[in-house]
Amino acid sequence: MRAIWTGAIGFGLVNIPIKIYSATQTSSLDFDMLDRKDHANIKYKRVNENSGKEVSWDNIVKGYLLKDKYVVLEDADFEDAMPEKNKMINLQSFVKLQDIDSVYFDIPYYLEPQKSGEKAYQLLLQALEKSKMAGLGTFVMRSVENLAIIKPYNNILLLNKLRFEEEIRDTEELNTPKSVKISKAEMDMALQLIKMNSQDFDISAFKNEYSKELLKIINQKSKGKRATIRKINVENTKATDLLEKLKASLA
Repeated sequence: MRAIWTGAIGFGLVNIPIKIYSATQTSSLDFDMLDRKDHANIKYKRVNENSGKEVSWDNIVKGYLLKDKYVVLEDADFEDAMPEKNKMINLQSFVKLQDIDSVYFDIPYYLEPQKSGEKAYQLLLQALEKSKMAGLGTFVMRSVENLAIIKPYNNILLLNKLRFEEEIRDTEELNTPKSVKISKAEMDMALQLIKMNSQDFDISAFKNEYSKELLKIINQKSKGKRATIRKINVENTKATDLLEKLKASLA
């Protein structure tokens, strides 16, 4: 693994030097875009809108459109905006994980101590484990400020990015029923169905089955075979059929 951020965790007046690594990898298949005519690869080019000529990475800068004019920013400008957050994850408070709604959770990262930071790293790890709390703070990575929690995971510290409150859309925009009558029989059967299928959560029981099935089709097509197309018609349950469908589910 390659570190994607290097800095420190601020734990009171204790600075813990760490490296951040991506904790996830994709399990979906990687597809290339091809020309249907000859299967040649489709390539993207960075082209100057005015001249039509390709531009090298060295000559590309970031700009912000302000009052019909671009203000160009250099790497130093991003560093100067909040230098302490570019190099420091300052734990501002400690919270209970169950107090954070799952809608706020985003990307997880592994944290590794740098040399001289091993003991302080272990201290924070064990203190969080014993207190059953998580550290909450903000930091800047790739020119973007992130809200994050740091928590124990498999004997290491794990950082989870959190979405800011303003990034969550208001549910009032959705057209959902406000007053629907549910009979006691329907509710009892729904609860019974949930109880009958309840079990401890085991993430290992779930695999990316879609990618496996898609790979089978790819292998068949590579041998000149035609894949079998399975048609599925989803029949939506009507309100009048709800009780009968619940009874059938429990049978």
